[in-house]
Amino acid sequence: MADETPIPNESEDFSKSAYAKYAEQEDIDPRCIPIKLDGDVPEHEAITYPDYPAHDHETWKTLYSRQAGQLPGRACEEYLEGMRLLGLQPDHLPALRDISLTLDEMVGWRIARIPGLLDTNDFFSFMARAHFPSTDYIRQPHELEYTPAPDCFHDIFGHMPTLTNPFFSSFFQYFAQTFLRVSDPKEIRQLERFYWFTVEFGLINTPEGRRIYGAGILSSPKEVLHSLSDAVEVIDFTPERLGTQEYEVWHLQPILFAIESFEQLESEFRAWAQFKGWDR
Repeated sequence: MADETPIPNESEDFSKSAYAKYAEQEDIDPRCIPIKLDGDVPEHEAITYPDYPAHDHETWKTLYSRQAGQLPGRACEEYLEGMRLLGLQPDHLPALRDISLTLDEMVGWRIARIPGLLDTNDFFSFMARAHFPSTDYIRQPHELEYTPAPDCFHDIFGHMPTLTNPFFSSFFQYFAQTFLRVSDPKEIRQLERFYWFTVEFGLINTPEGRRIYGAGILSSPKEVLHSLSDAVEVIDFTPERLGTQEYEVWHLQPILFAIESFEQLESEFRAWAQFKGWDR
């Protein structure tokens, strides 16, 4: 298993995926039990900044410095530019409100502060209206090497910089809207695989070479190095192929897919969804 392969903000009814099997264990970490929201959560300017203890800022600093040092020449330029645009700093936890204001001005996305791992429909309902649901707590110092639970390092460092790209953010919103329209378990499973091999574990070909854009890779020290190594079989992106590729979450990924551009990711997913009748 990768040191920090994350549990995305998805629940056990997400096509009875590996997350569900994990959640059914008797010794499950309560942070990994999906939450069904029963009311509103703070969004955008209503999000307040927590009174973080000093060790939380140290945890952010340690994780940020370790990951950021690996990313030049490995992460895609759109992600690296997103880090700069969001003003992420290594010495303190960022404010979700500030990130929300920046994203809203750039691409019309906002942040919603959530209490933990969300029920699938709640998660994609936020995304469908261009709100990224994010925690504001960070893993504990003893979890630096691995945490099974979602935290704001994965949410902020892994996901948010790429949202500054208009093609990716447009794709992400349309994916969520599509997911909420699909009810057939087999089709949901196809969408789950597509999500895994793009949003979480996607690669992109560039004139400078192959680069990373998937949040699950970007927030995992072992996956960053592994994903661009000869140990990985990289397959050209086609939505149908992604929809049939099985995966396991508990080890370094042996198969990944590479897009040619975020424009391709958006346009070909839209075409696939229309072909499947998911746009109705």
